[in-house]
Amino acid sequence: MNPSRLFILRPVATILLMVGVLLSGIFAYNMLSTSALPQVDYPTIQVTTLYPGASPDVIASGVTAPLERQLGQMAGLSQMYSTSSTGSSIITLKFSLDLSLDVAEQEVQAAINAANSLLPSGLPNPPTYKKVNPADSAVLTLAVTSDSLPLTKVQDLVNTRVALKLSQISGVGLVSLAGGHQPAVRVQVNPRALAAYNLTLESINTLIGNSNVNGSKGGFDGKHHSITIDANDQLRTAAEYGNLIVTYSNGAALRLKDIATLSEAPENEYLSAWANNKPAIIINVQRQPGANVIAVVDGIKAQLPKLQASLPESINVSILSDRTQTIRASISDVQFELLLSIALVVMVTFLFLRNVAATLIPSVAVPLSLVGTFGVMYLCGFSLNNLSLMALTIATGFVIDDAIVVVENISRRLENGETPMQAALKGSQQIGFTIISLTFSLIAVLIPLLFMGDVVGRLFREFAITLAVSIIVSMVVSLTLTPMLCAYLLRHIPEEKQSRFYRKGGQVFDKLIAGYERMLNVVLDHQRLTLLVAAATLVFTALLYLIVPKGFFPSQDTGMIQGITMASQDVSFSEMGRRQQALAAVIMQDKDVLSVASTIGVDGNNTSLNSGRLQISLKPIGERDDRAPAVIARLKQETASIPGIELYLQASQDLTVDDQVTPSQYQFTLDDTDSESLVSWTPKLLDKLRQQPEFSDIVSNLQQQGQVAYVELNRDAAARYGITASDVDTALYNAFGQRLVSTIFTQSNQYRVVLEVAPQYQQSPASFDDIYLAASNSSSSSSSTTSGSSSSSSATTTDSNSASTTSTSSSSSTTSSTSGMIKLTSIANIHMRTGALLQARLNQLSAVTVSFNLNKGYSIEQAQAAITKTSQDIGLPDSVELRYQGAAASFESATGNTLWLILAALLTMYVVLGILYESFIHPVTILSTLPSAAVGALLSLLFSGTEFSLIALIGVILLIGIVKKNAIMMIDFALEAEQKHHMSPRDAIHQACLLRFRPILMTTMAALLGALPLMLASGSGAELRQPLGLVIVGGLIFSQVLTLFSTPVIYLMFDRLATRWRPARRKVREAE
Repeated sequence: MNPSRLFILRPVATILLMVGVLLSGIFAYNMLSTSALPQVDYPTIQVTTLYPGASPDVIASGVTAPLERQLGQMAGLSQMYSTSSTGSSIITLKFSLDLSLDVAEQEVQAAINAANSLLPSGLPNPPTYKKVNPADSAVLTLAVTSDSLPLTKVQDLVNTRVALKLSQISGVGLVSLAGGHQPAVRVQVNPRALAAYNLTLESINTLIGNSNVNGSKGGFDGKHHSITIDANDQLRTAAEYGNLIVTYSNGAALRLKDIATLSEAPENEYLSAWANNKPAIIINVQRQPGANVIAVVDGIKAQLPKLQASLPESINVSILSDRTQTIRASISDVQFELLLSIALVVMVTFLFLRNVAATLIPSVAVPLSLVGTFGVMYLCGFSLNNLSLMALTIATGFVIDDAIVVVENISRRLENGETPMQAALKGSQQIGFTIISLTFSLIAVLIPLLFMGDVVGRLFREFAITLAVSIIVSMVVSLTLTPMLCAYLLRHIPEEKQSRFYRKGGQVFDKLIAGYERMLNVVLDHQRLTLLVAAATLVFTALLYLIVPKGFFPSQDTGMIQGITMASQDVSFSEMGRRQQALAAVIMQDKDVLSVASTIGVDGNNTSLNSGRLQISLKPIGERDDRAPAVIARLKQETASIPGIELYLQASQDLTVDDQVTPSQYQFTLDDTDSESLVSWTPKLLDKLRQQPEFSDIVSNLQQQGQVAYVELNRDAAARYGITASDVDTALYNAFGQRLVSTIFTQSNQYRVVLEVAPQYQQSPASFDDIYLAASNSSSSSSSTTSGSSSSSSATTTDSNSASTTSTSSSSSTTSSTSGMIKLTSIANIHMRTGALLQARLNQLSAVTVSFNLNKGYSIEQAQAAITKTSQDIGLPDSVELRYQGAAASFESATGNTLWLILAALLTMYVVLGILYESFIHPVTILSTLPSAAVGALLSLLFSGTEFSLIALIGVILLIGIVKKNAIMMIDFALEAEQKHHMSPRDAIHQACLLRFRPILMTTMAALLGALPLMLASGSGAELRQPLGLVIVGGLIFSQVLTLFSTPVIYLMFDRLATRWRPARRKVREAE
């Protein structure tokens, strides 16, 4: 049966069919989205709760623990990691890959609702969640600055006019603001003046709450008219709050502005951001899963002029970093490499065929197969990204193979005197089974990639399917269009009429074939030595696999560097800001740095006041001298001289399998039921690891040296005055917690009223000496003060170091009671001690996260081995569980599956070849060619200093599919010669080797040149493509030399074994 016959005899139908494939592919190409890598919907949700003023202990026990108890009951939750720090609880939830993010979102919302009744009643806002991986970088970062307007006004305008508009753009997933200058009315009370009037901060809290309301007031509905009731019940400005009457003293009104300073200032004064060292509001935009990142950014840029026009002229909106610039450059580079591969493949085809028509026919198959693949990619929901375009680049060497084999076979028949139609019909029939064998055996290699687990499986599934589709389309084209074109375009031209180039080329190939025949005869005469070499390659492959350093994913230069800064655990916010700006100033002076975004303060990303974030944008690769690793090393050296702060840098990556941002690239966690055990053993482990040569930048989030002012309440003494622990907590919160006491509602936004003591009273623990509480059983000297002190819990704060000169109340404060007010220090002792700045938990167990970088020349595999050995050396208790996170965990999982994946590919290919050849032995002969390819691949990695990463693993698996085609073409023709022409096995394989030498050399060169542009890549994202090209080129060169000689010898060896084991076959041989 000849599957090509119908298409050869119906050329018009065949051409129209191919035109239809071409047009559908072109339309699909224009509709494909663009991204850096295949979209992996990493199932991560982050729950954030902000509770200003609360200590890490209060956050951990009062906020994080109730939420964890509810969130921990969700089905499909694979890991829950939380951090509790001053004023902030962040819980990161990682779900299993088979759970939809939408379902996970519903479960998270239900769990938060269930936990609401257990959360503190004073929580200013309920917990919020976002479906964005905290380790993902923004696709676009904008900086909003102004030389004249305060940042509070700038943020208000950004909130109301910019952020909402950006969120409405198609494809935008999350718009977040950094800088923390949300406008608010701050009421900063002088606690000494307050105490002089027998008032407490709780009195002020109650006054503000009762004076600022925004409720329904009803209306009138008369006989003919309706009337709405409204009132001046809401206060909107600081001046209006300042005019509130607190009490009357000696007949005179005491207004709030008499005892407090009121201003319109930031809601949270412990947040700051800078753009290139200029105070700014930073806007980070992240895309929705599956959205076209380039279309999203283009849509935002198109709206920026309108958004800028809606703002005052003094406000400037600028692009600080654009993630798509490197994505565009990377995609452009891969597209260029794809076109270069096509050109190289066509060139090598012409060199071998030496005929324009013969070259044109297989050349048509390449773009047709690749463009036809776009249609299937669109139907599968794939995108144009580095991996899918890499698959198509590699496919250029594959898709032309089938067409070359068909054209070469038909051309050979034409040279033997057959007519073009006869040559096309008979040649396609003869080669049809070989084409099908080549195609399905190659696709069989890709099948295990579809079953890779974890995020890696999702990542490479698109690569495998894209490559498989292009190969199938190539097979269809080679069995339909190619033989049809051969029948109508190819003509046999006598040797004497050929061009000089054709004749000279023919002479070169004849010499090559003659030389190959001489060497082949020598090899066939020394088969044992050849078998020994083949066995040695197998052993050498195993040794090389053990020697070659292994990694997870190539580190990319995306033009973005993320930095984390760490200062001493007792650093103040203002001092942290000064040090952070000093770092940023040095970084900005570097020749390869384009811009720097800098943030400090506790928010949904940063977890403690002594740490900060830097986002460094580098100049385009063509405009800078060094790649990202060299820039990072230089910046570390340049900033090392800045005292009191440490800088940790790492290049941002397109692939983020991490679910938390750490100072260094790789992470592991230590968890135990006993937190004290972690406090004891973590420093021991880190000290030992720092002595190992594999590691650098080892740092943990264990922070136990923060200064804590501990208030030890004498409950008996407090009870004598009717004061409770609740009264003390309320007094302290009102004074030092930036307490949000009221909300101002407007048509565009909502603003808060913040209550605290004046800044000069917030400098040191000496201020405790000025805190007074109202004694519930003491008589008040003035009944008029009861309007504000009816609450049983009240508090006030002062600072003994303050320069305030308020009245005589301070001079009389030497007694424990002043006019019914009780000094805090008379019923409590203040102790200074050290405590935790941050408490981390993993799956509700106390945990510590340790992050580390690798020194040059060491792999993550060696690092994990060193960590295991070090843990054993120091005697780490069994109760302390060490778990790798992020990239380190994915590498550990991938490493365990690597050999199984390769074995699965071999087994799949064996089964497919066994079915195709109806033989148990011939598949083994074909697979025997693979060790030589593996040796070449591993040697190329070793000599180039490249890790055996997942990309290299994909290259090895592809080599399995590429290299076996040499043996398939030899064995197909040898079997046909034995069965139809009754030739001996040696003569059959000898003839097959000589006849198939040219197509084998052509197809190998085509595959090699198709991968060569990837190996030589130097542009954006080249780190991702180089290992794949390196493995394929190295493996093909080495295997080409060996398989041309080892395959016939192994074929004869198995033939002898088969003859020995099967008597019927032996009798046939004897009869012959």
